[in-house]
Amino acid sequence: MAMRMDSATLYRLMTWLSPSYPVGAFSYSHGLEWEVETGSVHDAESLTSWLRDIIEFGSGRNDAILLAHAYGAARRHDDAALAAVRDYALAFAGTAERRMETAHQGRAFCEVTCRTWQSPLLERLIKISASPIAYPVAISLAAVDHDIDLVPLLDAYVHAFVANLISAGVRLVPLGHSDGQRVTMAVEPYVAHAVREAVTGDLAQMRSTTIMADMASMKHETQYTRLFRS
Repeated sequence: MAMRMDSATLYRLMTWLSPSYPVGAFSYSHGLEWEVETGSVHDAESLTSWLRDIIEFGSGRNDAILLAHAYGAARRHDDAALAAVRDYALAFAGTAERRMETAHQGRAFCEVTCRTWQSPLLERLIKISASPIAYPVAISLAAVDHDIDLVPLLDAYVHAFVANLISAGVRLVPLGHSDGQRVTMAVEPYVAHAVREAVTGDLAQMRSTTIMADMASMKHETQYTRLFRS
């Protein structure tokens, strides 16, 4: 039977992962800006290939696993496991720019959500944490507080992650909006696979073999002309 959500829960999930939620997601390209600069990504097909690798073998998949584990730890009230996921999320950021990206978005999500929608779990973790809270970890705690189920949360999170990068690609390459939608359609099965892996995966399965994407993120730090922060 298909999982159903009540209107209030769906509304909150859509709000938190909307481009209008003030976490600044639109200002990060995840290294894509350098890939466009070098010509590695230059059309819809090359953007699709780059995104597929990020989702299958890089931070898209890893973020989903981190979110699922933080969610589970919060549900179990396991503070030690939650602290481990929090630290792992920052340690697994492959470059300084990617660490900044997840830390800054996490901080922005914490600030605006605690001031508005409220999240006791998130407020508690902020108080006991000396280090930043990564974006997927922050979202997972708010979701537990608002009784949002894990699978739709993962679906929405990975979709928002991909949609933001496609939006960046449409502006950078540039691509037409029809091409942007074709890329969105093409990566749908990879998003679904990342969600399935996150539900059953564990932290020992975390990996990243997107070496060129990591190098692009490093190069972006000193790129002469930049529109994006990462």
